[in-house]
Amino acid sequence: MTPLQAPPARKGRDYIARHGETVFNRIGRIQGDRVELHTPLTRRGFAQADAIGEALRERLGTSPALTLWSSPTGRALQTLAVIAEHLALDWHATRHDVRLIELGFGSWGGQDFATLAAIHGPIVHPHGMAVGAPDGETYVAMAARLSAWLADTAGHDGDRLILMHGLSSRVLRGLMLGLADDSLCGVPVAERLPQGSIVMIEGGVETVIHRAGP
Repeated sequence: MTPLQAPPARKGRDYIARHGETVFNRIGRIQGDRVELHTPLTRRGFAQADAIGEALRERLGTSPALTLWSSPTGRALQTLAVIAEHLALDWHATRHDVRLIELGFGSWGGQDFATLAAIHGPIVHPHGMAVGAPDGETYVAMAARLSAWLADTAGHDGDRLILMHGLSSRVLRGLMLGLADDSLCGVPVAERLPQGSIVMIEGGVETVIHRAGP
């Protein structure tokens, strides 16, 4: 296995947000990287997106100089649409990048967590990272694509707002913070943050901008 290279020094600041709660989240089903498994935000999810937008507007003002990036999933883009409205930014200018998508769960995608656990045993590690599906993407593969995105965007001027998912955002942040490899996942993993939370990373240092309720 080829070790991942440290991410290059970045210009500007990265605001990394986790999308709001969805219908699948509410009923305990896996979404993963399958774009066709779009389930809309719940009312709680919309409220979480509103809270991120309000926190960013309070911090950055209206129409801040932000480049918008997002996973191509509906739940990430729907969350970003609400945030962009608060900031008076053009949602249609969002750069969609599949490398920001959630961990791929293969045949587990769309299935019920409880049903899978009854068959396979625990499917979530104690620190909240999912156990990968037998035919799914590995964390090492996910870290490699996220590292490639970091390398491609390192030289971009200005600040970025990035809409992602629970697992992929933890690995991206872990890479950016230079954390050691997690013993269970084999890649850097940052602290878990609830859905609807956002952090800022600048110069390898993370600041929580808004932490949603559990």
